[in-house]
Amino acid sequence: RAEQNILSVLKEARPDFGFVMEESKTIEGKVDSRFIIDPLDGTTNFLHGLPHWAISIALEEKGEITHALIFDPIKDEMFTAEKGKGAFIRRGRLRVSGRTDPLACVISTGAPRPTKEKKERFLREYTAILNLCPVLRRNGAAALDLAYVAAGRFDGFWERDLKPWDIAAGILLVKESGGYIRDLDKNSADPLVTGNILAATEPMLAPMQKALKAVAE
Repeated sequence: RAEQNILSVLKEARPDFGFVMEESKTIEGKVDSRFIIDPLDGTTNFLHGLPHWAISIALEEKGEITHALIFDPIKDEMFTAEKGKGAFIRRGRLRVSGRTDPLACVISTGAPRPTKEKKERFLREYTAILNLCPVLRRNGAAALDLAYVAAGRFDGFWERDLKPWDIAAGILLVKESGGYIRDLDKNSADPLVTGNILAATEPMLAPMQKALKAVAE
C-alpha cells in the first residue's frame, strides 16, 4: 500500500517518468527519467516492531542519480540530496565524518542471504573490518546506513547483493556530503548495477578497501 501511494503521487506529478520499485514490476517511461523506490527499507525491523526503517526514493535521469530522499518516519528525519547542490537533513547541510583514527570510527554492514558460500565470505570480511575498526553495527536498513555515513554518524558501510532501490538514494547522499562510493570488487564497476557497495569517508576508504581485498585474495 505504501508503494502504491508513493506511485500514485509521483505518477500524477510526473506522468512520463518510469518507475523501478521493490514490490511491483518496472514501469517504462516516455522519457529518460525514472524513480527508484523502496517503500519500506528495513522490512524485518518493521515486522518485528524495531523502530529503524525508512522510505527511499531516488530520481535517475539519463542513467545518473540526480535527486534523493530517505525518510525515517519514526525519528522524523528527512535526508535529501540534489546532484551538485549538496545533501541535507531538514535545513542542515550534511557532511561526512572527519575522523581519521580507525579505532574511533564506527562501521556498518549488512549480512547476505544465508547461503553457505556467501555466509563464509561475509564472516571473513566482517573479521577483516573488525580487526581494522572494533566498532561495527548491523542495523538492518541499508538506506539508513548510507544516510548515516552521509550524516557523519558512520564512517563507512559495506554490503553485498543489494538491489538498486536499497542504495540509489543513499549513493547520492554520500557523494553530496563528501563521501566516496565504490564497488566492493572493482573500482570501475557501478554498485548500482553490481549491488556490492562500499561507502566511506576519505580516511577510511583505502583502509577498508585494503582489508576487504586481503580477504578476497
